[in-house]
Amino acid sequence: MDFSLFYFANNSRELDSNRYGLLLDGAKFADRNGFTAVWTPERHFHSFGGLYPNPSVTGAAVAAVTERIQIRAGSVVAPLHNPLRIAEEWSVVDNISGGRVGLSFASGWHAVDFALKPENYENRRQVLIDYTEQVRRLWRGEKIDVVDGTGKPQQVGVFPPPVQPELPVWITSAGGVETFRNAGRAGAGLLTHLLGQDLGELEAKIAEYRAASVEHHGKEGHVVLMVHTFLGEDEDEVRELVRGPMSDYLRSSLGLLLGSQQGSARKIDPSTLREKDVDFLVQRAFERYYEDGALLGTVDKTRKIVDRAAGIGVDEIACLIDFGLPQQTVLSGLNHLNSLRLSTS
Repeated sequence: MDFSLFYFANNSRELDSNRYGLLLDGAKFADRNGFTAVWTPERHFHSFGGLYPNPSVTGAAVAAVTERIQIRAGSVVAPLHNPLRIAEEWSVVDNISGGRVGLSFASGWHAVDFALKPENYENRRQVLIDYTEQVRRLWRGEKIDVVDGTGKPQQVGVFPPPVQPELPVWITSAGGVETFRNAGRAGAGLLTHLLGQDLGELEAKIAEYRAASVEHHGKEGHVVLMVHTFLGEDEDEVRELVRGPMSDYLRSSLGLLLGSQQGSARKIDPSTLREKDVDFLVQRAFERYYEDGALLGTVDKTRKIVDRAAGIGVDEIACLIDFGLPQQTVLSGLNHLNSLRLSTS
C-alpha cells in the first residue's frame, strides 16, 4: 500500500498567518520519509477549501521544496479550463520538479465554480473525458487544431515540453459507478473517497473499474482512496481531539453524506432539515467515520482499515490531514502515520 498526503479543507483557526505552512512542512516530511505523493485540489469562491484555487501553483511550491515525492492535482476541474492551459501550466511544474507530476481530472459539480466557464456546465462529464484526452495528447507532443484571434485555423502545441513522455492521469469520482467505468475505459487511474459511500459499496465499484480497464487496455489500473487522517498514541485522546474538527468537516459536506451525488436514490436537501436533525446526522456520521471510514486513532486500530482497503483493491491511501486541527498537532501526528506506513509495507 502506498501512502500520500492530501490537502483540501484546511479551515483551521490559524489561517490568518502562514496559510501554506502545513502544506509545505507536511510535503517536506513526506519527501524525507518515503511517502508516495502530495495531492492538492482545485476549489473556487468559498472559504472551505479556498486555499487551493489552482493546484499547479501549489504544486510548483511543493516541487521547489522537495526532491523525490510525486506532485499531483487532486483534482483539476477540467471543464473550467482550456486544455492547452492545463498542459502548459503542468508542463512547467513537471520541469521544475524534474518529472514528478501527475493529474487527477474531475468534472466539477458546484454550479458557481462554472462562472469561469458556464458554457461547459451542462455537459461537464463528457467535457471531462474530451479534455482529459486532449491534455494527454498535448503532453505527448502532439498539436491540436484551434482558431486564432482573427478566425484563422492553426495548430498549436505546448511549451516548454514536459520531462515525462506520458502524463500520469487519474479520474476523480465522488461515487458514481459510471465514472469508475469511464476511468477504466480511458486507461486512467481512479481517485475516490468515502463521503457518501462505504468500503462495501466501494469494493463493487472498484471491480467495475478494473473490469473496464482490463477490457480496454489490458491492465488493472490504479486506485487511490482519500481518507481523513490523524494518528496518536491514545485512542480516547485522539477521538476527542478530532471530534470537533471532523464534525465540522462532515457538516460542511452534508450533501455528499446524504447521497446527493448523481444517481443516488436517497437524495435529501440539507437545507430542509432542522438543526437538531443535522446535529444527529453529523454525530452518527462522525462515529461511523471514526470507526471504519477514516484513519483516525492509533496505529494498531488504523492498520485494520488499511488492510480492509487493500483487500478491496485500493493501491494507495491519500491521507487528508488539514481538516481543522492546529498545524503543529497535525505535523506531530505525521510520525505516527509514518509508523503505520512502515508497518503495512
